[in-house]
Amino acid sequence: MELTQDQWIVGGTVAVALVLFISEKLSIDIVALMIAATLVVTGVVSPSEGVAGFSDPATLTVAFMFVLSAALLKTGALGTIGPRLSERFRRNEGIGLMLFMALVGSVSAFVNNTPIVAVFIPIAVQMARSANMHPGQLLIPLSFGTIFGGTVTLIGTSTNIVVSGLSAKLGAGEIGMFQLAPMGLVLLVAGILYMVFIGRHLLPGGKAQQDLKEKFGMGGYLTEVELLPGARFVGKRIMDSALVRELEMDIIEIVRDGQRFTLPPGDMVLEEGDLLKVRCDVERIRALKDRANISVKPTVHLAGDDLRTRGTTLVELVITASSPLDGQTLGDADFIRTYRAVPLAVRHREDVVRERLHDTVLRSGDVVLAEVKTHYVKNLKELERETDAPFAILAEQEGMAEFDKRRFALVSAVILGVVLVSSMTAVPVMVAALVGVILIVLSGSLSMKEFYEAIEWKVIFLMAGAFSLGAAMRNSSLDLRIATGLVDVLGGWGPVAVISGLYMVTSILTELMSNTACAALVTPVAIGMADRLEVSPTPFLMTVCFAASACFMTPIGYQTNAMVYTAGQYRYVDFIKVGLPLHLLFWALATWLIPVLYPF
Repeated sequence: MELTQDQWIVGGTVAVALVLFISEKLSIDIVALMIAATLVVTGVVSPSEGVAGFSDPATLTVAFMFVLSAALLKTGALGTIGPRLSERFRRNEGIGLMLFMALVGSVSAFVNNTPIVAVFIPIAVQMARSANMHPGQLLIPLSFGTIFGGTVTLIGTSTNIVVSGLSAKLGAGEIGMFQLAPMGLVLLVAGILYMVFIGRHLLPGGKAQQDLKEKFGMGGYLTEVELLPGARFVGKRIMDSALVRELEMDIIEIVRDGQRFTLPPGDMVLEEGDLLKVRCDVERIRALKDRANISVKPTVHLAGDDLRTRGTTLVELVITASSPLDGQTLGDADFIRTYRAVPLAVRHREDVVRERLHDTVLRSGDVVLAEVKTHYVKNLKELERETDAPFAILAEQEGMAEFDKRRFALVSAVILGVVLVSSMTAVPVMVAALVGVILIVLSGSLSMKEFYEAIEWKVIFLMAGAFSLGAAMRNSSLDLRIATGLVDVLGGWGPVAVISGLYMVTSILTELMSNTACAALVTPVAIGMADRLEVSPTPFLMTVCFAASACFMTPIGYQTNAMVYTAGQYRYVDFIKVGLPLHLLFWALATWLIPVLYPF
C-alpha cells in the first residue's frame, strides 16, 4: 500500500531532521522547532498540537528537575568527594574506580546527568593528578557512570521522561518512578563491573601531563616583539593597531621602562621601545618584521617561575554543555574583557587550534588554555560556582563551592520528598517537582534568577518540538506503518526478537543523534509494534528508555560524552574500543532480561 500524503510529509520531515541532528549544522533545539513549524504549516498537526509540548507535564518535569539538580550542586556536597577518593585510587585503582562510578551512578539516578558531569570533571582531573594517573582513566567512566545511573529511575534522565510523556499522550500510560529500577540496577552493576575489569584497560594510559605548554604545543605561538624606532604601530592604541589586527595577536604583557603592564587594556597607547609579550604565530611575525620595523625575540618560556614573575597563571577552562559560550566564537566571547583571560589555544576534540583563535567557534567539551592574572583566578572560581557557569576550571578543585551542611540537608530532604510522594501516591511527578522547587526558592537555597538560569532551555525546546513529531506520526499512522514493517521482518522469531531488534535500532540511532530526539522518534513506533503484536507496550517502552540512553561508542550522541571528550584528551577510537563491547553486553542483557522483568 502506498504512503499517504501526510505520511510522505512526516517521513520527509523525519529524514531531514535526522540529517540535521547527525550533521550538527544547526542547534538541536532550532531543529526541533523547525519540525513543529513544518508539521503545523503542512496541516499534519493542528496549531494546538504543534505547541502542546511546551505545556506538557513531561517538559515541565524536566525543567523542574534541572532546578532541583542545581540546588543540590550549589550545596557543595559533591566537592568533598575528591580528596577522599584520591587516597583510594592511590591504594587500588580498581577499587577506587568502582567506588567513584557507584557514587556518580547513585547521584545521577535522581539528579540530571549533565550538571553532575560538569561538577565532577575538575574533581576527576584533580583525583587523577593526585594519583599520578592520566585523566582519561577517569573521565569516560565518569560519563558512562552517569548514563548507567540515569536508567534507574524515571527522573534520572530527560530521555526517560520524554518516553513516559509520549506514552501517556499516545494512550499507553505513564512510566512509574521506579518501574525502570529492576533492569536499570542490573545495567548499573554490569556496567561498573565491565569498566573495572575490562573497560579501564582499554582507556588511554600513562601519567598525567603537567606541562600545559607542552600539552597544547605552544612553543611557536608565544613570543616577544620589540617596537623599534620608526615602527608604524607607535602612537596607536592597542585596539586600533594594525599589529594586532593583521597578525591576529593577543598582547599578554607590555614591558615599558622597567614597568610591567599585564593584560593591558585596549585603549593603552603603544610607545617606541615597548617590549610586547604576545600570542601569535611566530613565522607570521617574522614575515612582517622587516617592513614593520619590529624585532622578534626568542620564544617566551612558560615555566612556573616566569609565570610567577609576571603575576599570571595558566588555566584550562572546559566549556560546559549549558554554557552561553557554546556556539560563540572566541572573538564574540571577548575573553580578555569579560574574563580577564588571554586565550592561548583551544583543544577541540583531537585537534589543538592556535591560529585565528578569534574566529574559533567554541563547542561543549572544548578546552581553552588561557593566561589569567593570578589574583583574578578567584573571580573565575566564583563564576564557576554559578548555575549558568560558562566553563569549569579543570585544574582548580578549590573552585568548588564550600560544603553547606544545612542547605544540603534541606535540599536532600526536598528531593527525597519529591521521589517518595510521586512514587507512593497518585500525585504526578510534575506536581511533586513543582512543589519541591517552590520550597527550594522559599528556603533561599536558590534565587529566582538562579532558578531560571538552572534550566537548560535547549533541552526544553527540543522536547517541546519533538512532542509534535510524536503527534504527527500518530495522526498520519506512519508509526503503525513502520512498526508493521519491523514486526513483519522480526515477528516470525517471536516478540523477544522484536525487542532485541528494537533495542539495536534505537541504540544505533542514539549514537548518531541526540538521545532525547531519538526517544521522541522511536517511542510512537515502539507502541505501534506492541499494538501490532497485540501485547503489552511496557517491555517496548522499557527497551526505548534503556537503548536511547546507551550511547557508548561515540562522543556526540550524549552530552556528557561530548563534555569529557576533550578534557580527557581522547581520540574518537577510544570511545569505540571501550564502548563497543559495552554496547553488545547491554544489548544481550536487554534481550534476555527485559521480557523477563516486564512480561508481554
